Amino acid sequence: MYFTAGSPYGRPVLSSLVAGFLTSLGLIVVIGAQNAFVLRQGVRREHVGVVVAICAASDAVLMAVGVGGLGAVLEHAPAVVTVTRWAGAAYLLVLAVAAARRASRAERLVPAEGVGASLRTVVLTLAGVTFLNPHVYLDTVVLVGSLAHQHPAAWGFWAGAAAASATWFTALGFGATRLAPLFARPVSWRVLDGFVALVMLAAAVSLVAA
Repeated sequence: MYFTAGSPYGRPVLSSLVAGFLTSLGLIVVIGAQNAFVLRQGVRREHVGVVVAICAASDAVLMAVGVGGLGAVLEHAPAVVTVTRWAGAAYLLVLAVAAARRASRAERLVPAEGVGASLRTVVLTLAGVTFLNPHVYLDTVVLVGSLAHQHPAAWGFWAGAAAASATWFTALGFGATRLAPLFARPVSWRVLDGFVALVMLAAAVSLVAA
Protein backbone atom coordinates (compact mmCIF):
# COMPACT_ATOMS: atom_id res chain seq x y z
CA MET A 1 0.00 0.00 0.00
CA TYR A 2 1.29 3.46 -0.85
CA PHE A 3 1.20 6.14 1.85
CA THR A 4 1.95 9.78 1.13
CA ALA A 5 3.54 12.07 3.68
CA GLY A 6 0.31 14.08 3.88
CA SER A 7 -1.99 11.11 4.47
CA PRO A 8 -3.09 10.13 8.01
CA TYR A 9 -0.99 6.96 7.62
CA GLY A 10 2.04 8.70 6.17
CA ARG A 11 2.41 11.32 8.90
CA PRO A 12 3.21 8.85 11.73
CA VAL A 13 5.71 7.07 9.50
CA LEU A 14 7.36 10.33 8.50
CA SER A 15 7.54 11.62 12.08
CA SER A 16 9.00 8.29 13.24
CA LEU A 17 11.54 8.34 10.40
CA VAL A 18 12.69 11.87 11.26
CA ALA A 19 12.90 11.03 14.97
CA GLY A 20 14.95 7.93 14.17
CA PHE A 21 17.28 9.91 11.90
CA LEU A 22 17.98 12.63 14.48
CA THR A 23 18.37 10.21 17.38
CA SER A 24 20.77 7.96 15.48
CA LEU A 25 22.78 10.94 14.29
CA GLY A 26 23.08 12.14 17.86
CA LEU A 27 24.39 8.75 18.94
CA ILE A 28 26.90 8.40 16.11
CA VAL A 29 28.42 11.88 15.97
CA VAL A 30 30.92 11.53 18.81
CA ILE A 31 34.69 11.37 19.08
CA GLY A 32 35.46 7.67 19.20
CA ALA A 33 37.58 4.85 17.86
CA GLN A 34 35.23 3.92 15.03
CA ASN A 35 34.85 7.46 13.71
CA ALA A 36 38.59 8.01 13.99
CA PHE A 37 39.23 4.81 12.02
CA VAL A 38 36.75 5.76 9.26
CA LEU A 39 38.27 9.22 9.03
CA ARG A 40 41.77 7.72 8.87
CA GLN A 41 40.82 5.42 6.00
CA GLY A 42 39.09 8.26 4.20
CA VAL A 43 42.09 10.56 4.44
CA ARG A 44 44.30 7.77 3.07
CA ARG A 45 41.69 6.70 0.51
CA GLU A 46 42.18 3.06 1.51
CA HIS A 47 39.24 0.65 1.13
CA VAL A 48 36.84 3.49 1.92
CA GLY A 49 33.82 1.90 0.26
CA VAL A 50 34.25 -1.34 2.22
CA VAL A 51 34.72 0.52 5.50
CA VAL A 52 31.63 2.68 4.98
CA ALA A 53 29.52 -0.31 3.91
CA ILE A 54 30.55 -2.38 6.95
CA CYS A 55 29.81 0.44 9.39
CA ALA A 56 26.42 1.26 7.88
CA ALA A 57 25.38 -2.39 7.49
CA SER A 58 26.47 -3.26 11.03
CA ASP A 59 24.38 -0.46 12.50
CA ALA A 60 21.36 -1.32 10.35
CA VAL A 61 21.46 -5.01 11.35
CA LEU A 62 22.00 -4.34 15.05
CA MET A 63 19.20 -1.77 15.06
CA ALA A 64 16.89 -4.23 13.28
CA VAL A 65 17.71 -6.85 15.92
CA GLY A 66 16.76 -4.33 18.58
CA VAL A 67 13.51 -3.29 16.92
CA GLY A 68 12.43 -6.80 15.97
CA GLY A 69 13.62 -8.47 19.16
CA LEU A 70 12.02 -5.97 21.50
CA GLY A 71 8.86 -6.10 19.41
CA ALA A 72 8.54 -9.83 20.06
CA VAL A 73 9.26 -9.38 23.76
CA LEU A 74 6.71 -6.61 24.15
CA GLU A 75 3.98 -8.81 22.67
CA HIS A 76 4.42 -11.30 25.51
CA ALA A 77 5.52 -8.95 28.29
CA PRO A 78 3.92 -5.51 28.03
CA ALA A 79 5.42 -4.54 31.41
CA VAL A 80 8.81 -4.45 29.71
CA VAL A 81 7.66 -1.21 28.07
CA THR A 82 7.83 0.62 31.37
CA VAL A 83 11.23 -0.80 32.27
CA THR A 84 12.82 -0.05 28.91
CA ARG A 85 11.21 3.39 28.81
CA TRP A 86 12.69 4.55 32.11
CA ALA A 87 16.00 2.79 31.61
CA GLY A 88 16.28 4.29 28.13
CA ALA A 89 15.43 7.76 29.45
CA ALA A 90 18.09 7.48 32.16
CA TYR A 91 20.69 6.36 29.63
CA LEU A 92 19.77 9.20 27.28
CA LEU A 93 20.17 11.70 30.08
CA VAL A 94 23.63 10.31 30.80
CA LEU A 95 24.51 10.71 27.11
CA ALA A 96 23.13 14.26 27.09
CA VAL A 97 25.22 15.23 30.12
CA ALA A 98 28.32 13.61 28.59
CA ALA A 99 27.79 15.50 25.32
CA ALA A 100 27.27 18.77 27.18
CA ARG A 101 30.51 18.20 29.09
CA ARG A 102 32.36 17.46 25.86
CA ALA A 103 30.97 20.67 24.37
CA SER A 104 32.62 22.61 27.21
CA ARG A 105 36.05 21.14 26.48
CA ALA A 106 38.42 21.62 23.56
CA GLU A 107 38.70 18.27 21.78
CA ARG A 108 39.45 17.29 18.22
CA LEU A 109 39.44 14.19 16.04
CA VAL A 110 42.71 13.46 14.26
CA PRO A 111 43.25 10.39 12.05
CA ALA A 112 46.03 8.08 13.20
CA GLU A 113 49.31 7.96 11.33
CA GLY A 114 51.00 4.81 10.06
CA VAL A 115 51.62 2.65 7.02
CA GLY A 116 48.98 1.35 4.64
CA ALA A 117 47.06 -1.82 5.51
CA SER A 118 45.64 -4.70 3.50
CA LEU A 119 41.89 -5.12 3.04
CA ARG A 120 41.90 -8.11 5.42
CA THR A 121 43.65 -6.11 8.13
CA VAL A 122 41.30 -3.18 7.67
CA VAL A 123 38.20 -5.38 7.90
CA LEU A 124 39.44 -7.21 11.00
CA THR A 125 40.43 -3.97 12.70
CA LEU A 126 37.09 -2.39 11.93
CA ALA A 127 35.23 -5.47 13.18
CA GLY A 128 37.11 -5.26 16.46
CA VAL A 129 36.52 -1.53 16.84
CA THR A 130 32.81 -2.01 16.11
CA PHE A 131 31.76 -5.26 17.80
CA LEU A 132 34.10 -5.32 20.79
CA ASN A 133 32.71 -2.02 22.01
CA PRO A 134 29.85 -2.71 24.47
CA HIS A 135 28.37 0.73 23.86
CA VAL A 136 27.47 -0.22 20.30
CA TYR A 137 24.97 -2.75 21.63
CA LEU A 138 23.51 -0.29 24.13
CA ASP A 139 23.13 2.37 21.43
CA THR A 140 21.78 0.20 18.61
CA VAL A 141 20.07 -2.89 20.04
CA VAL A 142 18.82 -1.59 23.38
CA LEU A 143 18.36 2.15 22.95
CA VAL A 144 17.21 2.34 19.32
CA GLY A 145 15.07 -0.77 19.86
CA SER A 146 13.31 0.69 22.89
CA LEU A 147 12.92 4.16 21.37
CA ALA A 148 11.47 2.73 18.16
CA HIS A 149 8.57 1.18 20.05
CA GLN A 150 7.68 4.51 21.63
CA HIS A 151 6.81 5.87 18.16
CA PRO A 152 3.76 5.09 15.99
CA ALA A 153 5.88 3.38 13.32
CA ALA A 154 8.72 1.37 14.86
CA TRP A 155 10.20 0.30 11.53
CA GLY A 156 9.92 3.85 10.24
CA PHE A 157 12.07 4.88 13.21
CA TRP A 158 14.53 2.11 12.28
CA ALA A 159 14.64 3.30 8.66
CA GLY A 160 15.47 6.82 9.78
CA ALA A 161 18.11 5.59 12.22
CA ALA A 162 19.74 3.36 9.60
CA ALA A 163 19.66 6.20 7.05
CA ALA A 164 21.42 8.52 9.51
CA SER A 165 24.15 5.94 10.06
CA ALA A 166 24.68 5.44 6.32
CA THR A 167 24.67 9.21 5.72
CA TRP A 168 27.20 9.91 8.48
CA PHE A 169 29.69 7.21 7.56
CA THR A 170 29.44 8.02 3.85
CA ALA A 171 30.11 11.71 4.52
CA LEU A 172 32.93 10.93 6.96
CA GLY A 173 34.62 8.34 4.75
CA PHE A 174 34.32 9.86 1.29
CA GLY A 175 34.50 13.45 2.46
CA ALA A 176 37.44 12.86 4.78
CA THR A 177 39.94 14.94 2.84
CA ARG A 178 37.69 17.97 3.22
CA LEU A 179 36.17 17.11 6.59
CA ALA A 180 39.46 16.32 8.36
CA PRO A 181 40.43 20.00 8.81
CA LEU A 182 36.91 20.73 10.10
CA PHE A 183 36.97 17.91 12.65
CA ALA A 184 40.46 18.91 13.74
CA ARG A 185 38.97 22.19 15.01
CA PRO A 186 37.68 21.98 18.60
CA VAL A 187 34.91 24.51 17.93
CA SER A 188 33.35 22.14 15.35
CA TRP A 189 33.01 19.39 17.92
CA ARG A 190 31.65 21.81 20.48
CA VAL A 191 28.83 22.70 18.10
CA LEU A 192 28.18 19.05 17.23
CA ASP A 193 28.24 17.96 20.87
CA GLY A 194 25.85 20.76 21.76
CA PHE A 195 23.49 19.43 19.09
CA VAL A 196 23.92 15.88 20.41
CA ALA A 197 23.11 17.00 23.96
CA LEU A 198 19.88 18.67 22.81
CA VAL A 199 18.79 15.65 20.76
CA MET A 200 19.48 13.20 23.60
CA LEU A 201 17.66 15.43 26.10
CA ALA A 202 14.64 15.73 23.80
CA ALA A 203 14.57 11.96 23.26
CA ALA A 204 14.73 11.35 27.04
CA VAL A 205 11.83 13.72 27.64
CA SER A 206 9.79 12.02 24.90
CA LEU A 207 10.37 8.64 26.55
CA VAL A 208 9.29 9.85 29.97
CA ALA A 209 6.20 11.54 28.51
CA ALA A 210 5.24 8.50 26.39
